Amino acid sequence: MTDRPLIFVTNDDGIHAKGLRELVEVMQLFGDVVVIAPEVAMSGMSNAITADYPLRANKLSEESGITVYKCNGTPVDCVKLGFNHLLDRMPDFVVSGINHGANSSISVIYSGTMGAAIEGCLHGVPSIGFSLLDFTPDADFSKAKIYVARIFQAVMENGLPRFSCLNVNIPTGSPKGIKFCRQARGKWVEEFDKRTDPHNRNYFWLAGSFHNYEEEARDTDLYALERNYVSVVPVKVDMTCYDSLEELKNWKF
Repeated sequence: MTDRPLIFVTNDDGIHAKGLRELVEVMQLFGDVVVIAPEVAMSGMSNAITADYPLRANKLSEESGITVYKCNGTPVDCVKLGFNHLLDRMPDFVVSGINHGANSSISVIYSGTMGAAIEGCLHGVPSIGFSLLDFTPDADFSKAKIYVARIFQAVMENGLPRFSCLNVNIPTGSPKGIKFCRQARGKWVEEFDKRTDPHNRNYFWLAGSFHNYEEEARDTDLYALERNYVSVVPVKVDMTCYDSLEELKNWKF
C-alpha cells in the first residue's frame, strides 16, 4: 500500500502520443500513475461512448509506480473502464493530455481531452485537461511541462469545487504567466472541401476557421493566449441556462 496519490492519466491523441508521455513524466513526480489511453487517436470525440462493439483494454506494462493500458474505445470509455473495472482504488486525480493543439473557447465541447476530464469530475474527482497550442506530433513540451506541474501542484493544495474541472491551454514558446479566464464566445465556421476519390466517388474533408465573437473582451481564454499567457478556465458539468430559466417559467401553456 502506498501513501502517494493515485493519478489517472488519459488523452485523446492516443497511447503513442508524445504529449501523453510528457504528461506522465510530470505526474510521476507527484504520485503513482495509471495510464488508460485510446490505442489510436480519438480527437474530436468529446464525451462520446462506445455502444456498438465490445471494449477491450490491454495492459502494456506494469512497473513500480506506473501501470499502462491501451483501450480500443474513446477517451470517456477509458475513464469509465478505469473507474468501473481497471483501478483497484478511487484515483485522487484525473489528468488528460497533454493535447497536441488548442482546446480553447468553444473547442471545449468537441475535445476528447476535455471529455475525459469532464468524465473524471462527474465521479467527484479533481480533474484537469491540458493542451499545448502546437498540433505537430513532435511538439516541444519542455516549457509547457513547467506550467503543468505548477497548476497540478496548486490543485493538489487547494482542491477543486465538486463536479468541476479545469481546461488549461498553454501557448508555445515561453509563456508570461498564468491567467484565470472565462471561455470566449465564438464558433467554428466550417467549410467542407468536396473531393473525388480514385473511384470517382465524392467525399468531403472538414476545413474551416474560427470566429471570435468578442475580440475586444479582456477576460477570455483567447485574449490570454493571444498575449502569451497560459489560460485556465474552470468548467462545470451543469449546462442549464440559468439566464433563460426564470423567463421560461413564465410561459403560458
